[in-house]
Amino acid sequence: MAMRFTPQFLDELRARLSVSEVVGKRVKLKKAGREWKGLSPFQQEKTPSFYVNDQKGFYHDFSSGKHGDIIDFLMETDGLPFAEAVERLASMAGLPLPAVTPDAARHEQRRRTLHDVMELAAKFFSETLASRVGAKARGYLADRAISPATQLQFRLGYAPPPPERFALKEHLGKLGVSVEDMIETGLLVAGNDIPVPYDRFRDRVMFPITDLRGRVIAFGGRALEKDVPAKYLNSPETPLFHKGDNLYNHQTARKATHDGAALIVVEGYVDVIAMVTAGFAGSVAPLGTALTENQLALLWKMADEPILCFDGDRAGQKAAYRAADLALPFLAPGKSLRFALLPEGQDPDDLARSGGRGAIEEVIAAARPLADMIWSRELEGGNFATPERRAALEARIKELSNGIRDEVVRRYYRQDLAVRLQRTFAPDGGRGGFAGRGNFRGQSGRPFLPRGGGQANRFGGQGFGGQGFGGGRRGAPGPTLLPSGPYQAASPQLAASPIMKGQRSAISRREALILQILINHPWLLHDHLEEVAALELAHPEAHKLRAGIIAAFANDHHHSSDPGELAEKMRADIDKGGFSQLLQRVENGITNAAVWGAREGAARDDVLATWHQLVTLHRQWHSLLRELKDAELALGEDPSEANLAWLRDVKARIGEVDGTEALIEGFGELSGRFQKSV
Repeated sequence: MAMRFTPQFLDELRARLSVSEVVGKRVKLKKAGREWKGLSPFQQEKTPSFYVNDQKGFYHDFSSGKHGDIIDFLMETDGLPFAEAVERLASMAGLPLPAVTPDAARHEQRRRTLHDVMELAAKFFSETLASRVGAKARGYLADRAISPATQLQFRLGYAPPPPERFALKEHLGKLGVSVEDMIETGLLVAGNDIPVPYDRFRDRVMFPITDLRGRVIAFGGRALEKDVPAKYLNSPETPLFHKGDNLYNHQTARKATHDGAALIVVEGYVDVIAMVTAGFAGSVAPLGTALTENQLALLWKMADEPILCFDGDRAGQKAAYRAADLALPFLAPGKSLRFALLPEGQDPDDLARSGGRGAIEEVIAAARPLADMIWSRELEGGNFATPERRAALEARIKELSNGIRDEVVRRYYRQDLAVRLQRTFAPDGGRGGFAGRGNFRGQSGRPFLPRGGGQANRFGGQGFGGQGFGGGRRGAPGPTLLPSGPYQAASPQLAASPIMKGQRSAISRREALILQILINHPWLLHDHLEEVAALELAHPEAHKLRAGIIAAFANDHHHSSDPGELAEKMRADIDKGGFSQLLQRVENGITNAAVWGAREGAARDDVLATWHQLVTLHRQWHSLLRELKDAELALGEDPSEANLAWLRDVKARIGEVDGTEALIEGFGELSGRFQKSV
């Protein structure tokens, strides 16, 4: 009977059911670090000595010495035979039992044979990469800073280029592998209209995909030529491989997350390798598809809140929204997602090479909760000038929360979203009349999130926290689980900061001004070089341009006494260094109301005063953003009055920096007009 249940079926069963889920039906478990603990189910005891580890998939009872997986547990506690324990667990997991057939053993042997075929193919691709034929592929990997050691770690390979069409087929044939096995594993392309089956992968860098036992089950191939139909080509569905049920780097990431690493989901193979190389060992990727329900279940077995890291462009944002919609129905207490958005135009590979571990850490540290993503999407570009539109928004929000299957999580989402609605449209609990303009969008087209100050920022009488959505009597304020006041400051600087949004997609205005003043007045570097090098810049492009400026200044001819000549030579060296496009993007980010002291032709005293003001504000800003993050984390862990007061104080000080910066810019503009008039 045991042969009826193949190793693959038993692995699938263990993957679908966590040990704590099975054991928790009989033993009252409490979280203890990365494990669970409880009283032994096998003998009487007063002090818990029974431990469950979901990541490793086993339980251990120190009092009796018993140890095992979910199947062992049912056999021990219920006295069931192996087959009956498996059948009961399969029913619990909703996993259909395999049919009883006389040739079950033959099928399992067949699978083992196919695994052997894939292992031989992986070795062939690896050897081809190391050969003379693989020079172009090695160049591609070197350009992406993937070292030979990393290539070996991930078992990367290369499929020979045209005119070769049968290189792998002939190699495996010499080793005794049948054409039928090559077709069944997806290594050959075959069909009724194809008289001679040929190699599926040609002229591609090869990424082996393994299962949780480390066995090769499929390949992903990255084309080296631009004019091919598919940049990435994956193995088809086979008896070994179902792409929606697997993750790239799953085996290694599972161990890393158990050891404390963050679980980070990126989009592609090279992204995973770049993340692991940068020190983020718990990185995985879906296999050429949007995240699936089964992949989400695999992620939650490794971590309670995986971080989904998407490109910062519109496509990445859409992928984040799709993942949020996928996860919403399956949320459970403690199980959710966080979202980190990269700078626009950059993927994790780009960011790792340009900014290193620090740049990635900043993106990951700014990851936003799932509730934030849902809320941002519903408000994005919205026009809520009429009661009907605000009612439609409330209806959509209510429908989304109703889709959450877990009753407790659903209730908390309703409360959270009700508070957000109330604070957005009636920040003072519904008091005050409508005094806003018709369109509630800021200059950027993003939703305007009101601050709690003036009457002009209070929208809508009774608000959204009353009857229907937030609960309570008609006209009463909504839920009071969160502190009163604005939900999020409206400051565009704060909204665009790495803490509130994730790594910003464009260089901030202040960083652009700092770079502009250095280019227009390179003499500043004589006395402030160390200060410039130590400045904390958020955007990778700002890092690059600063490095170019410092390199240009290092040339001897920048020691001229004429400021205008210095600036001209600086710009010439910036152009020669290949930074002209970067410089253009920086200057495009500075509006007409530029600070006079940063412009060409400004007086030396004005330049120095502006420099000191910009640097002081910049340092204050980064210090406050770090404190804001600490305050929000503290309030999340301990919603006390003291932590709430701390958060409000930090936001107030951020508002003061906003005001000071606006005054400096306005003052600088007036100064510039005065200089021109003189």
